[in-house]
Amino acid sequence: MTQTESTRPDAVPDIGAIHPVPSLTPDRRRAADPVAHLTRAQRESRGDAARVLLPRSGLAALGALDTRPDPIDLLVSQGTTRVPELVPLRYGRMATSAFAFYRGAALIMASDLAATPDSGLDVQLCGDAHISNFGLYGTPERRLLFDLNDFDETLPGPFEWDVKRLVASAEIAARGLDIDTKERRSILLEIAKAYRTAMRTFARQPNLDVWYARLDVDDHLREFSSTLGKAQQKKTQSTVRKARSRDHLKAVEKLTEVVGGSRRFLSDPPLVTTLVELLGETAAHEFTEAMGKLISAYRSSLQPDRQHLLNQYRVVDMARKVVGVGSVGTRAWIVLLQGVDDSDFLVLQAKEAQVSVLEQFLGASEYTQSGQRVVEGQRLMQAASDTMLGWQRNTGIDGIERDFYIRQLRDWKGSAVVEEMTPDGFRQYGGLCAWTLARAHARSGDRVAIASYLGGSKAADEAFATFAVEYADRTERDYASLLAAISTGRLEAVHGI
Repeated sequence: MTQTESTRPDAVPDIGAIHPVPSLTPDRRRAADPVAHLTRAQRESRGDAARVLLPRSGLAALGALDTRPDPIDLLVSQGTTRVPELVPLRYGRMATSAFAFYRGAALIMASDLAATPDSGLDVQLCGDAHISNFGLYGTPERRLLFDLNDFDETLPGPFEWDVKRLVASAEIAARGLDIDTKERRSILLEIAKAYRTAMRTFARQPNLDVWYARLDVDDHLREFSSTLGKAQQKKTQSTVRKARSRDHLKAVEKLTEVVGGSRRFLSDPPLVTTLVELLGETAAHEFTEAMGKLISAYRSSLQPDRQHLLNQYRVVDMARKVVGVGSVGTRAWIVLLQGVDDSDFLVLQAKEAQVSVLEQFLGASEYTQSGQRVVEGQRLMQAASDTMLGWQRNTGIDGIERDFYIRQLRDWKGSAVVEEMTPDGFRQYGGLCAWTLARAHARSGDRVAIASYLGGSKAADEAFATFAVEYADRTERDYASLLAAISTGRLEAVHGI
C-alpha cells in the first residue's frame, strides 16, 4: 500500500554538557510524550546520549537463551484468562506456519526484548507491529488510508521494540515466500532504512506537518503505481477494491439473516456463535434487551457528535465472533444495531482488552481501563481513527469485570495477503509499513532524538537486519516446540478453522 460455553458461568457475554541531556529512564506509567519544550540541539543531544546507553550495534543483541522462559509456558499462561474452548483453536492457527506462530507470539517476543538493553527513547508502541498488522481503512472523511490496524498491546516503550518486531516479521514472512537469503537481507536493510530516513524527515518538519502526515491510498497509487510490476498492480488494485466493498452493508449481508421478521446473526460455530446457542432462547432475548444499557455506557467514551449518531440506533442482536490469531480466545462480540428502518443497520465489534503483554516488562499503563489504553493508543498512533471507536467496562454475572473496546466491524477495511506477494511487492510493502511506523512514532515520541540516534549511516539498518535474521531462527525453534507440544499432547490444537 479469528464442555460448551453455555454451561459455564463466564459464558455469559461481558461487553463491558553544552546542552543538558534529560533523563533517559522515564517513568513508563506516563504517556510517551517528548520531554517538553527542549530545543532542537537538546533533543539531538538526547539521541547522542542514547548511543552511549545502547550503541547502534547493540540493536542486534538477542538476549541469552539460558535464562529465557519456556515459550510454550508463556503461551499457556495467556490461556488462563481466555475462553477455554477457543484456546485450542488459537494453537491450531499458530501451528499453520512459523509466521502464524510469530503473529501469536507477542508475549514471547516482549519477554525476549525485555532481556536486552534499550535506548530509553520512548514512543507510543504498537506492541505488535508485525507486517500483517498494517492495512487499509476508511476515514470519517471517506478517504482510504494505509496505517497500523492493531493496538491490543499498545503501551509507551522504547521505539526499537516495534522496529525489531516489524523487521523480524519481514524476515520470517520472506522465508515463507522462499525469497533467497541475499534478497531477504536486501529487503530487511531497505525496511530498516525506510524507517530511519522517514524519521529523519519527520525530525526536520514542524509538529503540525507530522501530525497531518498520512498515507492516502489513492494519492500513493497515482504517484507510485508505475514502480509496481503488472502482477503486483493487479493485486494492489484488487485489495483496494475489496477494502472499499467491505462496509457495514456488506457486513449485514454476509453475517445476518431475517428470522421471524427480525434480522439476526447467522450461526457459524465456532467462528460465529449466536446468543441463542450460548444462552438459550429466553436468556438471549433478555440479554439483547439489556444490551441497550451497555451501549449507553460505551456511548460516553465518544465525542458528542458521535454520541448523537449512536443515539439513533437500537440493539437488535449480538453474537460471539472469533478473530485473528493471537487474539483467539479473548472475548469478541459483534453487535447489530438498527436505525430508522430495516435498511439502516450498523455492526459494531466489541473486543476484550486485556493487560498489554508489554506491561509486565515496561510497567503498568497510565490507563486503568485496558479498553481505554487501546483506544487512546490507537488515536495517538493512527492518522485518523474509526468514527465509533470507544471503550467500556462490564461486570458479568460471574462477578468478573472485563474491559472492551468498540469499533465498527467493517469500514473499508482491508489488508494485503502477505503470503501471496511477489518479492518486489513484498519489498515495497515492507517500506510502506516502515514509513507508517515511523510516522506513528514521530507523533508520540521525540522524533529529533530518535533521528539523531539512528543517524545518517546504515549502522542501525545493519543491526536491525542482523537481529531479524537471528530472531527468525529463534522463532523457528519456538515454532518447532509448539508443534512438538501439540504432537505429544501437551497442548490441544484444533486445525483448519
